[in-house]
Amino acid sequence: MELEKHYTNRTGWLRAAVLGANDGIISTTSLVIGIAAASDTRSPIVLAALAGLVAGALSMAAGEYVSVSSQADIETADLERERVELETMPEIELKELAKIYVAQGLDEDLALKVAIQLTAKDALEAHARDELGINEHTQPKPLQAALASGASFVTGGILPFSVALFAPIKTMVFYQYGFAIIFLALSGAIAAKAGGSNMTKGIIRICFWGTVAMVVTALAGYIFDVKTS
Repeated sequence: MELEKHYTNRTGWLRAAVLGANDGIISTTSLVIGIAAASDTRSPIVLAALAGLVAGALSMAAGEYVSVSSQADIETADLERERVELETMPEIELKELAKIYVAQGLDEDLALKVAIQLTAKDALEAHARDELGINEHTQPKPLQAALASGASFVTGGILPFSVALFAPIKTMVFYQYGFAIIFLALSGAIAAKAGGSNMTKGIIRICFWGTVAMVVTALAGYIFDVKTS
């Protein structure tokens, strides 16, 4: 028999990578569309795209690192509190673990036996997994998340930046939107494939919200239409 394929262990890096790539595409494209709607020369458009690409990548990486580090700090503190409780009140902790298994459907005798066996093997691991919901698959990795987020933002943002370099100025807005939808669809498909989820649903969701972001930005550009010479 083949082992079942699970995708939970990909959650951390996949979330950061997908978020980064989609943000790179949407934010850079939206910025370019906003500038292109208010400019008839290429220089400010390319400059805005480059600035958005660099600033966005650094911001995503820094934000992801801080966010995931905070999550890691909370989990570390929870584990330390649990470690102290296991040392000072092991019997209470054992009963607490047994109650968790009773709530999951085991009878009291079996739940207690399971709790005793798991506690004997690794008490902290059992409590971390079943009481705190912490396991090796969901353990936060700040540096990995930051690198994945920053690199994927660049990967996503370089695409609209390239369009800004070569697309005709007069139809820049339409080229940016058209290519952005293609890029977003590919990103959504890859993310769904990697995560084992519904591909069509993922593509529709990201394309819809990407369109909303780009339309709003384009309207802002047209409202503040200041042509540069």
